[in-house]
Amino acid sequence: MNGTAHAAIGAATGFIVANTFHTTPSTTLFLVGLGSISGLIPDLDIDGELRGKITLSHKMIQKVAQLIGILLIFYSFYEGANNEQFIGIGIGLGMIVISSLIKQKHMLTITGVGILAGGFSLQEIWLMLLGIYILLASFVSHRSYTHSIVGVIFFGIIASKLEASLGIEGIYYTCLAGYISHLIADSKLLPFNKRGVKLFLPVSSKEL
Repeated sequence: MNGTAHAAIGAATGFIVANTFHTTPSTTLFLVGLGSISGLIPDLDIDGELRGKITLSHKMIQKVAQLIGILLIFYSFYEGANNEQFIGIGIGLGMIVISSLIKQKHMLTITGVGILAGGFSLQEIWLMLLGIYILLASFVSHRSYTHSIVGVIFFGIIASKLEASLGIEGIYYTCLAGYISHLIADSKLLPFNKRGVKLFLPVSSKEL
């Protein structure tokens, strides 16, 4: 099933949850949007449809990192003293070399690291966990762990922390329902799906 369908189903789950909790119009709109996003989250894995859409171009990151590296070299050369000068120049050269090796496939990993760092900076547990989720998802194959009970549990923990942080009732159920709706829509329960989901990884790799 394509991303548009997953987003629409997720949005519907958000609307249902909002009506169940009799939320205000603004909260309803928020939950609908959150449900839509949650319905797409499982596709953050390798070759997932969402992977290439939430990340920046690797070329832009390369250019920024290389520019910072060059500036650091110049700054260290003119302002550094003794060992600081050599360390600064070394770091600058390292940034230039490492950034040249970055490919688009690495961008989701970098995004996960960035979100994790943002979570630490803001002291938001849900954001830290989301960063870890994205980081791990960037290394697993499509329709594997993000499409399993393990993924549901992990995302459920993120959702519970997000609800606790924002204090909006219904966030947890919206996120969980949106996420699960993706797995159901990708499963062999629907006759038009040639592939299923490995729901019971790592215990079983059988597609359902």
